[in-house]
Amino acid sequence: MPETSRRRLLLGTAAVSAGTLLTACTSNEPRAADTTGTAENSGPAADDKPGKPVTIGFAGPQADHGWLNAINENARSRASAYPEVTLETTEGSNDTATQIGQIKTLINKKVDVLVILPADGKALTQVGLEAMRAGIPVVNLDRVLASPQAYRCWVGGDNYGMGLNAGTYIGERLKGKTGAKVVELAGIDSLELTRQRSQGFADALKNYPGIELVARQAADFTVESGQAKMAQLLQAHKRIDAVWNHDDDQGVGALRAVQQAGRDEFLMVGGAGAKSAMDAIKAGGSVLEATVLYPPTMAASAIDLARALAQGKGIGGLAELEIPTGLTLYSAVVTKENVDQYLPTGFR
Repeated sequence: MPETSRRRLLLGTAAVSAGTLLTACTSNEPRAADTTGTAENSGPAADDKPGKPVTIGFAGPQADHGWLNAINENARSRASAYPEVTLETTEGSNDTATQIGQIKTLINKKVDVLVILPADGKALTQVGLEAMRAGIPVVNLDRVLASPQAYRCWVGGDNYGMGLNAGTYIGERLKGKTGAKVVELAGIDSLELTRQRSQGFADALKNYPGIELVARQAADFTVESGQAKMAQLLQAHKRIDAVWNHDDDQGVGALRAVQQAGRDEFLMVGGAGAKSAMDAIKAGGSVLEATVLYPPTMAASAIDLARALAQGKGIGGLAELEIPTGLTLYSAVVTKENVDQYLPTGFR
């Protein structure tokens, strides 16, 4: 995620998802999508007539994780809702050389605009620059390219905000509890997004001097590692008051470890917004009390923005004629009280 604030336009809590906001903001209104976990139509737009035909090239990730699969599904679903949009998709890949080759193919096909979620932002910067120089605007999704010249617009989640909001929720729940002990189940430590989530969490806990972060493990965003690392934390700490888990997929394994250990004295906050996590929150009876969103509906928003760029449109409700250079999505905290509002965006 970009660290330069000038490339951000922060979306507040009023937006259930960026997809619903941008559907109402772009000049045309698509037909509603009914795929679970994808952005939904939110009401009248400024102009319900289709614009000129647009071909969008989409270079997405390999769908080896629930959130990444939801990214691809959101992009396809949103594009299919626009009768004038043709989506040229590549085979999702986590290999940078493969993805660069796929994007070059899309450039050679002369697509009108590109949406790219790079396997490695730094490594794909050059091909982003190549597209921009060829007159093909790039919508950079989630993992940021290293140069602002390599993309026209960035849209993604707020990793620091995820940690900050998770820490604030836990802090408020444990406020006044003397010597409260918290553990953190992080993602992949080599990723900048993991460091940002951890930093946000640490900064939030500074506002609650009675709470101590006693342990941290990286669980690599997998169910198996989530279970193994959580089991280690439970064995090492006989008392825990709260757990901040960065990712709901690895959280499936973490909850298995909790059940196997027969522990229920603490609360857990998850991350990303999987449907399974929201279902557990709604049902109750679990240590999982909340999850902090990292909305995969950002991919639907990227399609909206790509279409607007290709059709020369701005965003309704803003004075500017052009779309902004960045959109940072808000990391809402989903609890039992508001889970019904967010369930339609939950991914499988």
